[in-house]
Amino acid sequence: MKPCKYGTNRVIAPQGALPQAALKIDNSMQIYPNEILIDVISLNIDSASFSQLKGEAGGDKHVLSAKILEIVGERGKMQNPITGSGGMLMGTIAQIGADLAERDLKVGDKIATLVSLSLTPLKIVKIKQIHMEIDRVDVEAQAILFESGIYAKLPEDMSEALALAALDVAGAPAQTAKLVKPGDSVLVLGASGKSGLMCCYEAMKRVGPTGNVVAMCRKESDKIRILENGFAHNVILSDVTNALDVMGKATAANYGREFDISINCVNVENSEMASILPVKPGGIVYFFSMAVSFTKAALGAEGVGKDVNMIIGNGYTKDHAAITLHQLRESPALRKIFEERYI
Repeated sequence: MKPCKYGTNRVIAPQGALPQAALKIDNSMQIYPNEILIDVISLNIDSASFSQLKGEAGGDKHVLSAKILEIVGERGKMQNPITGSGGMLMGTIAQIGADLAERDLKVGDKIATLVSLSLTPLKIVKIKQIHMEIDRVDVEAQAILFESGIYAKLPEDMSEALALAALDVAGAPAQTAKLVKPGDSVLVLGASGKSGLMCCYEAMKRVGPTGNVVAMCRKESDKIRILENGFAHNVILSDVTNALDVMGKATAANYGREFDISINCVNVENSEMASILPVKPGGIVYFFSMAVSFTKAALGAEGVGKDVNMIIGNGYTKDHAAITLHQLRESPALRKIFEERYI
C-alpha cells in the first residue's frame, strides 16, 4: 500500500494523529517512494518558539543547543513542547522518491521548505552555530519532506540567507494581500519584526490613498525606521500585553475610529485582547503569531462583547512565496532592512 501523502505512516504516537499533532514521529532517513530527502543547512526556528527556548536557556547557547537536540531526539522533529510551533528549514535535495520523479526538482537543488518543522522528520548530527538575534540554527542534519509538503527553490537574485529570512514568514504578507482592501484602516501589532514589517508594507500598498495603516512597536528607533521608510501612516509605542493602552493609542491614531483589520505579528503571550479591542464589530482580527492562545482570544472576545471575525494565521496561502520575495525585489528599503538585520 502506498504511504500516506501526509506522512501519517511515520507517526509513532499517538496512533491516528497527523505528523504535526503527533508527540513522536519516525525520523529514520530511509525515504519512502513519495518522500524527498534533504541535507539541511539551517533551521529558522519560529519566533515564538525561539524566544521561549532562549528565555528558558537564560540566553546560553550551549544550553539552548542541548534543548534543541533533546526536543528532536524525543519527538523526531523540531516542535517546541511549550508553544507547539516549529519553524522551517533551508537545505539541498539529496534524494527524490520514485513517485515524485516528475516534480520540478533535481538532486542538488537548494530549497526552503514552506511547511512547519513541527511536522517534519528531522535528524540532527551536529549543531554548528546558533544565531541568537535572528532565530537561526546552522546544522549538519537531514530532513524528510512529505508528498504534500510545499517548498520554494531559492532564487538566484538574492542571497540564501535573505530568501530564508523572508520565506520564514511568507504566510503573513500574502494573507495581508488577501485581507486588506482599498480604504481599510489596518493595525499591525509587532510591526518591527520580519512579519510585521512585511505586513505593514503590503497593507500600505493595498489600502490606497483613502486607507490608514497604524503600526505598533516598542522602541522609538523602530518607530522612526517605519515612518522614514513609509511602511505606515502612523506609529504608536505601546506594550502589547496592555490592551487598554494599545486600544487608546491605536484608535487615536485612527482618528478616533475602530479598525477594519488588526494583524498580530508579536512573539509574546497575552497579546490577544490588544488585537481584538481596537477592531470594529464585523471587522477582522488576523493572528499570525504562534504565541496566541485560541482560548484567550475566543473567550476574551466574548467577554467584551466583540463580534469580530478571527482568523488563525495559516502559514500557507496561494502564491505566498512569490508574493513575499516580490516585496524584497520591489522595495529597496525593505530589502536593506532585511539584509542589515537578518543575514
